[in-house]
This record gives sequence, C-alpha cells and structure tokens, in this order.
Amino acid sequence: MRQHLTRREPRMVTMKDIALKTGVSTATVSRVLNGKDQGRIKPEIAREVRHQAEVLGYTINPIARGLRTNRSHMIGLISDAIATTPYAGRIILGAQDAARAFGYLLTVVNTGDDAELEHEQITMMRRYGVDGFLYATMYNQIRTLPDALDGCATVMVDAEDADGQCPSIGPDEWGIGKDATNRLLAAGCTRIAYFGCPPVLIAQPRRLAGYEAALDHAGIAPENRLALTVDENVNGAQRAATVFDAGADGIFCFNDVRVRFIYEEAERRGLHIGQDVSVVSVDNFELLAGFFEPRLTSIELPHYEMGYWGACKLISMIEGRDLSDALDTVVTDAVMPDLSVDHGHIRCAIIEKESVRQAS
Repeated sequence: MRQHLTRREPRMVTMKDIALKTGVSTATVSRVLNGKDQGRIKPEIAREVRHQAEVLGYTINPIARGLRTNRSHMIGLISDAIATTPYAGRIILGAQDAARAFGYLLTVVNTGDDAELEHEQITMMRRYGVDGFLYATMYNQIRTLPDALDGCATVMVDAEDADGQCPSIGPDEWGIGKDATNRLLAAGCTRIAYFGCPPVLIAQPRRLAGYEAALDHAGIAPENRLALTVDENVNGAQRAATVFDAGADGIFCFNDVRVRFIYEEAERRGLHIGQDVSVVSVDNFELLAGFFEPRLTSIELPHYEMGYWGACKLISMIEGRDLSDALDTVVTDAVMPDLSVDHGHIRCAIIEKESVRQAS
C-alpha cells in the first residue's frame, strides 16, 4: 500500500527564536525589529538582533503587527499625473525605495486632476487603514489639500500648501536660477539672457530672482540683462530672435522644451551653440536630449530625491522618530535638506554636456 506523506510547511521563525539565538529578551527583540530601539538598546545589540533575524529568515507578520501598533504600514501616494509622466515618475521610485527601507508598502493613485475621483480614492485608502499620504504634483505648484485628507499625516511633494500648514518638499527654484547663471558666468559670458515662461508657474519668479542675484553678485549692470517671458505656443521663435538681436552670449532657458527655439535661431544665423553662444537649461529631459546637437547642459530636477525625502518625512511623522540617517544612504549630486525642516527645497545638480563653451 502506498503511503501518503503529509507535507509540512516550514515553521515560521519567531521573535523568541531570535531572542534565544542572541541571548536577549523577547521584548528587546521586539523593540529592535519594530524600530523602537533608539536610546533604549545598545547599538551593537540592535545590530546583532537584526543580523540574526536576517540569518534565520524572520519575516514580520503585517496583520499581527498592525493589531499591535494600530498601523497598517501602508502609505498612499496621490498624484495628478506623475504616474504617466516620464520624468516626474521618478518621484514614485524614490518614495517606493524609502518606504521599502522602513517596511512600508506604497500604494499609488493617479487622479488626472479629477476632484471626484481624488476624493473617492483617498476615502477608500483611508478605509483600508493607510497610515499617511504623499500628495504629489507633476510640476512645482501651490495647491490646496483636498478635504478628504483632513486629519491625515500628509507631505506634499513637488508642491506647496496654499495654507502653509502641510510639510512639503520641492526643487530649490531660486538656486536653479543662480546656479545656471553662475555656470554661464564661469564660461566667460557677460550678456546673459533669461528665456523664461509666463509667471503662472511658481518656478518662474523664483528662477528669475536667482538669475538676477547671480548677475548682481557679478556686478553686471541692469542694461546688460535680458529677461524675456516666452510662451512656446505663441512667441517662442520671435523671442529667440530678440535674444540674438540683443547680442546675448549666454542663455539660461526655463526648460528644455524652450531650447529648440534657441537652437533653431542660432542655426539660421550661422552661430554655433557651445562656441559663439552658451546655453544652460532645466529638466535634463532624456527624451528631448537626442534632438539637440551639441548636447544640452541642463539642470536635473530632483524627482527621485523629492519622492525619497517625502516618504522619509512622512514615516518620521507617523512613527514620531528621527529618520535623518536614511538620507545619507541616497547617492546623489542633489543636496537634500534635513528631515527636521517642514518646508524643504532640494538644491539641484547641473548635468554638464557640450552646450556651454569652456572658459579660456
């Protein structure tokens, strides 16, 4: 007679197993694995507990932990359109990496700026016990948080709260204007134009102010400045001609999309970008990069860093503890503010290519 063997599932490793292995109490193991060891347990003991937990294959039971802590260890990301935007989508990746590092699950909802859908999705996520929310937008803007987020731990990403109450993170727009202009000054440019955008975007006046501050510091008189408002759908080509007519030898563009007017006008006039005139832009948008020759020097917006900082800030609010050390693990050229800041701005990195001439 064939004997039927019952397959036994491997026994789940418990905190008691880790306690026996490390020679500490189960309570100590619990504090370490639940992130409550700071100031209570010696760092070397905490490291050994975590090491043994990994060696033994310990996994946290999220349902049991939720019952103990009254937390789901889920955070929600509500966005207008970043999930469908090639470059802003890195906000999601940054937030996901930070959430994973602290044992949280990130849930993403793309609302397409539909207020009814937004309210419905936030309400549903709250019903499932989400611990907090990241409220992210496709480009830096001032927004009023929806009423559905009242009473929830929330951090705004690439946006600012109209009421100034909600913690937020965004690019250092003033620093972008200053750094771009300083890069052109370092290349020997003396007549630097700002090829801007309509002031409906909060980035416009801040980048303009940074541009002006850099020129002030360099002692360049107002009559040698040229700051233009450019609507790429209306007057981009005409404004580009104005820049060259004024004899600009350096051009700071509000974004990569507007750069095409500068390149086209330079070609019409037989001028060489990177030699006769230098250009610095903003976005470092890879899908456009292949269209520009020579390749475009551009300031990269810190989408990944904003997502990572925002998630760390949110989790620190949820858990009531300092997670600043987590920022040290992110390898980046951008400069992130400390998590103690409620309204942070990230200093961006210039990606050097060939559109800026070398200083002689």
